[in-house]
Amino acid sequence: MSPAWYSAFVNGQRKMSGESVSHEVLEQLRQYDTPTVCNVIELFDVRPRTAGYMDARIKACYPKLPPMVGFASTATFRSAAPPRAGDVYAGLADQVASFADLPGPAVVVFQDLDDPVAAATFGEVMCTTYKAFGSVGLITSGAGRDLEQVEALQYPCFTNGTICAHGYCHIVQINVPVHVGGVTVHPGDLLHGDCNGVTTIPNEIAAAVAGACAEFMEAEAVVLNYLKKGNPDPKGYAAARKECQDRIQALAKKVKS
Repeated sequence: MSPAWYSAFVNGQRKMSGESVSHEVLEQLRQYDTPTVCNVIELFDVRPRTAGYMDARIKACYPKLPPMVGFASTATFRSAAPPRAGDVYAGLADQVASFADLPGPAVVVFQDLDDPVAAATFGEVMCTTYKAFGSVGLITSGAGRDLEQVEALQYPCFTNGTICAHGYCHIVQINVPVHVGGVTVHPGDLLHGDCNGVTTIPNEIAAAVAGACAEFMEAEAVVLNYLKKGNPDPKGYAAARKECQDRIQALAKKVKS
């Protein structure tokens, strides 16, 4: 008998991009690391294996925090020159108000338009604000600061570096496509990130990805458990590898049926 997640998937009960992914699915995704999520997404053949995840420029500020899962609240940012109007926090109120339009918890995603990056995108005040309004993390192609204070908030952040000052920081636009870590992120895109990096998850397969992670890990465990027993030999290792690959191939057929 097929598991419940699989039956729901093949019966067409998929969540489309821009629509809500259930709280239960988000919680399930938080149980798995980002590499496992990436491995499972590959089984669906919905995009090239080199697409959809951010490159090595984007690193976790707090790698010991659990996985971050939420929907992109996008914005562009500058700090090299003063804004034409308003103060350095101009646009922040509109940004947090827009969180309510997302299908779930917000992950703030900034594209820093300055080249080179002039100052920090975020600090303690901004991250405290975002968390208070329900955001579960922040990603920027630029820099961060106040790292110790933000760490105390238990608020996941991903950056391309650290800069001590905020310059003339201001939000240029909100809820527009942004390009961060080699990936174009649209408002409402589902994101998963941990100490290994950040990936997008196509909304329409989110429930199926969440459901398949455990089975994928069980397949990998065949090889890991064989090696942990000690005294491995090439023949036994080859057999464990074959069983692992057979299980993964069977899972791939299942999710693509």
